[in-house]
Amino acid sequence: YAIELERGVEDYAVCDAMVRFAEEHGIRIRGHNVLWDDPRYQPEWVKTLPAAELTAAAHRRMNSVMNRYSGKLFHWDVMNENLHFGFFESQLGANASAVFFERAHKTDPKTVPYLNEYNTIEVSGIGKASPPKYMQKIALMREQGYNGPLGIGLEAHFPGMNLPYIRAAIDQLASAKLPIWITELDVKSGPNQAMYLEQIMKELHSHWAVEGIMMWAAWNPTGCYAMCLTDNNFKNLPTGDVVDEFISELTHAAGSPGTTNGNGLFGTSLFHGEYEATVSLPNGDKHSCSQNFSVVPNEGAEKTIIFKIDV
Repeated sequence: YAIELERGVEDYAVCDAMVRFAEEHGIRIRGHNVLWDDPRYQPEWVKTLPAAELTAAAHRRMNSVMNRYSGKLFHWDVMNENLHFGFFESQLGANASAVFFERAHKTDPKTVPYLNEYNTIEVSGIGKASPPKYMQKIALMREQGYNGPLGIGLEAHFPGMNLPYIRAAIDQLASAKLPIWITELDVKSGPNQAMYLEQIMKELHSHWAVEGIMMWAAWNPTGCYAMCLTDNNFKNLPTGDVVDEFISELTHAAGSPGTTNGNGLFGTSLFHGEYEATVSLPNGDKHSCSQNFSVVPNEGAEKTIIFKIDV
């Protein structure tokens, strides 16, 4: 609805500028989204198309946006919120999602296509996008013929905090053995917003199946969707402080210095990720060595790195 408000007239000026900005600053980009299954967010001209013309219009949209940004993105949300809504299914048949995912994969085979839903990990209960329903949707798309790559997108718009449920929900989804991303993280405004955000981020990051977290906190002078990180002067709000501190912890920005014990051993706790360890003698840099290593999920409780310095 933002790109082709009028049929046949596409305007990519804003999108192109955003992509250029991201590339210039080394920011990775998710594609959100190719199609949206919510009937409220279709351009008016789309809502009245007969099935054949709707199919053709959807295919033109996919070809246009996906070919334009092919190779520049690392994910595509192909059919947004297709558990809560079913505009295309109602017009084109129950297998519409599977058909569009198949076409998306063929159009841009190097970019992972994602499902994207809300209220899967945010609130408990058997809602339209609960973990069991999400798993059923994945199974249904496979039955309908889509067997290509697929990712699980969890919007994560939290009205409150229920950490045990978050972990249990992701545990269920992890059994699908598909990549999981938190795609639109925010926490409802309130006196506990910053505290909830901190606890939720730590819970999400600590789950071995979660590969990435994306915030949904774009600044706007009239306010953000649910959560801002700064005020209108770009000074951190408490939520911004939480995010900055969390990133600092993730990157070990202050380093993790220490001294070995009498047996030459030094231990520390690390998040999943890539690291460089440097060992030097007390007399300075004359005798030192470095080694790169990874800490990955499901590796076990401990990892030992052995250094040998010849003096």
